[in-house]
Amino acid sequence: MAKKKSTTGDSGDPKPRPRGRRGKGEGSVWQRPDGRWEARIDVGCDATGKRIIRSVYGRLKQDVTKKLTDLAKLKNDGGLTATGKLTVGDFLDRWHENARSSVAPNTHNRYESLLRLHIKPHCGRIKLSAINQTHIVGLMANLERSGAGEETRRYCLQVLRTAFNVAVDWDLIGRNPCNKVKPPKVSKRKILPLEPPQIKSLITAANGHRLKAVFVVAITTGLRQGEIFALHWDDVDLTSGTIAVRFSLEESKGQLRLKEPKSDSGRRMVRIPLVTVDALQVHKDEQAAEGLEDCPTVFCDHDGGFLRKSNFERRAWKPIRKAAGIPDTVTFHDLRHTAASLLIKAGSHPKVIQELLGHSTIKLSMDKYGHLMRGMQDEAAGHFDTISELRIQNSQSIVSQNPDSNEKTGSAIIVTDDTEPV
Repeated sequence: MAKKKSTTGDSGDPKPRPRGRRGKGEGSVWQRPDGRWEARIDVGCDATGKRIIRSVYGRLKQDVTKKLTDLAKLKNDGGLTATGKLTVGDFLDRWHENARSSVAPNTHNRYESLLRLHIKPHCGRIKLSAINQTHIVGLMANLERSGAGEETRRYCLQVLRTAFNVAVDWDLIGRNPCNKVKPPKVSKRKILPLEPPQIKSLITAANGHRLKAVFVVAITTGLRQGEIFALHWDDVDLTSGTIAVRFSLEESKGQLRLKEPKSDSGRRMVRIPLVTVDALQVHKDEQAAEGLEDCPTVFCDHDGGFLRKSNFERRAWKPIRKAAGIPDTVTFHDLRHTAASLLIKAGSHPKVIQELLGHSTIKLSMDKYGHLMRGMQDEAAGHFDTISELRIQNSQSIVSQNPDSNEKTGSAIIVTDDTEPV
């Protein structure tokens, strides 16, 4: 019978296990030839399909075992992912390319500009697995120090939050480092609707210009500039006095394209006043006189093509605005605000304003123009002053008018209606 090997030394102490042999139930923990202990854990595959292994080291076995336990818990909690050497910049490039099919061209170009100019120079070299809230806060601070505006910083944070949400979905990171970062406060630009004298000056200055009807349409319908430039004569019914808003003209890197409204509320039928009908009829006749009677678009350039915003600003809006004596701070979009202001002053219902402007909700209209409506409260309160039946009379006056009454009160509201007040 073979003699069983002793597991004790000459002194009776247990023999040390050979290096490299794992303890029972201890997982991937072993002692290296240099005497240190090592533990490894498989965290999955990265975006290229390469398997990623994380290793931890220590002088004592119990220290490494604890590190391995912590790594396993972190993995289960979603905080340990297989990003390998993938940097934030590399990931953002992949995300940006994948986003091309899901966002509008202008939005995609805006993403590219923000990533290239503001985001990647500050945090593009950081490993994706190491990115955390501190890095994002630092990015916001660096952008502010470099002179980036509030809107730019807010948009950068929004882009990063969107991108890192995708990284979470792709199991590249366990949590979004932007979630608890507060966005910078953006000072809202003051709305500058034109007053009636300014409107008159603007239309007077536009007389004689081939695109003068653009200003009439903008002020009386509240259409956006892109919606006006996208109008076709098929969308305009001068007999019934309506305009169908079906598209908006968008320019991206010099290329023009028609895009549909983002929401159903953006597709709308707008009723136009007679002054707009007359302006469009005159414009149509003048367009025909230019030899453009077959041009399908309502407002076109001299060759019958779509108007470009830059050309319109330079050749029409800015010269006419200057001739009208209107401040440079007033933009063409403020004509849309002017339309809303005129409707509010006319007492139009907020629902009508919402539908005319193509807002998705009344709340959006109220948030935008509520301050203009509050300015009408004094006028509304004044209406009650014209109702004499609401005036309070003193008790002596009431008693003298009712000699049979023995009751005296400090004051009373005269109710002339025979019905009981509710």
